[in-house]
Order: sequence, then C-alpha cells, then structure tokens
Amino acid sequence: QVQLVESGGGLVQAGGSLRLSCVASGIRYNFNVMGWYRQAPGEQRELVAQFSPGTSPTYAASVKGRFTISRDNTLKTVYLQMNNLKVEDTAVYYCYGHNFRDYWGQGTQVTVSS
Repeated sequence: QVQLVESGGGLVQAGGSLRLSCVASGIRYNFNVMGWYRQAPGEQRELVAQFSPGTSPTYAASVKGRFTISRDNTLKTVYLQMNNLKVEDTAVYYCYGHNFRDYWGQGTQVTVSS
C-alpha cells in the first residue's frame, strides 16, 4: 500500500520559514514525478513545486525565489523549504507522487499570520 505522509506544517508569522517533509512508503521505485500542491479555502488545488524527469524543478510563479524543493531518493523523501512566507501562502499543502497513477498525501496545514 502506497502512502505519502507529510509533516512540518504549522503557524508562522509573515516573513518566517517552514520546512515541509513528505515520506513515501510502499513503493519499490522512486516516483517519476514528485512534488507539492496547495489548496487555500475556496480555491482550486494548485501546483507549488515539483520534480519531473529530465527537467529542472518547476515552481509556481508566486513562490519562485522563496521556496525550494529538494529530494532524498534514498529516503524516498521530498522537502519543501519555504522562506519569506506571506499571508497568501496560507493553505493545506499536499504531497504528490506519480508512477503510472497519482498518489496524494493527507495534507498539512500552513497558516501564515500578518
């Protein structure tokens, strides 16, 4: 059974930092595509950052220069370092992986206060 488990969310003031982690289990091979999405209340889920084969990491324009995605293939883990957080970054952040089908974590809440 494939599972993605996120951690690291929380409440932080604007300008602060958080680091999200996502550990994949139940997979023999690393995901071809792995990354982070987020969903704010009343909004659609949107891509934040992800790794895809053969390309540099992709970032949403709104987070470029502030967020950094990284991965540890040995640990089957992907991270999202979020710096200079803004109120508009408040959302539930979901880990995502793709190998033949999509897999999603349960989400972790990030709340940025002004």
